[in-house]
Amino acid sequence: MGQELYRGLGIIIVYFIVAAGVALRLKQFIKVPKEVFRKILHLILLGSLLGWTYAFETWWVAVGAILGFLIIVYPALHLAERWRGYSELLVERNRGEIKRSLVAFCVMFSVLITVCWGVFGQKYLVVASVSAWGLGDAAAALVGKRFGKRHIEGKLVEGKKSLEGTLAMFIVSFFSVLVVLLVQGSLKWHGYIPISLATAGVSAVVELYTKGGMDTLTCPLAAAAILLPLVYLWGA
Repeated sequence: MGQELYRGLGIIIVYFIVAAGVALRLKQFIKVPKEVFRKILHLILLGSLLGWTYAFETWWVAVGAILGFLIIVYPALHLAERWRGYSELLVERNRGEIKRSLVAFCVMFSVLITVCWGVFGQKYLVVASVSAWGLGDAAAALVGKRFGKRHIEGKLVEGKKSLEGTLAMFIVSFFSVLVVLLVQGSLKWHGYIPISLATAGVSAVVELYTKGGMDTLTCPLAAAAILLPLVYLWGA
């Protein structure tokens, strides 16, 4: 167990150091729009998905590694906040955003791994659930900022979100889930598209009505809540 934990956690830490280092060097030499850089960091976080799921052979060891990662990184971020350029470097919208996102990310992954992999033995559903949120949310932000003209407003909607951004999330989430399901190949042929459509639809709606940047937590969990019963209905 110890060897698996240290090896897997080491892979994750090295991945983040290298990926973050490349992103920060890119920002240093190339003028990257703030929203684009935020989504680069978002995709780096998403990229760790394969490490958390496939660098470990045992689900509870993976969960232990996530908690260990949080214990290591959270205090480091807390200390880094004392540096005046911290928020600007990481493009924080408000103080403590990165720390809150880290906690939400670790909680989300721990729950998904425990339920999808630990209880149901379906590791690929962790990948599908997180991909539905991660790639879809990135598309929503970039398309919404660039092409969003039809704004969706309401008491339950935080800020101004656009119809174009929500549609972008739906489309990208659909294809993200579809690709994961096709690669896994364990469903009846007529189940792939309906399951992908349902998961993408729920992810887009939940993202639209989630406040405080907590879509990191709500969207993947909502996607898993749809995926789990549907994949078993269609014979996984």
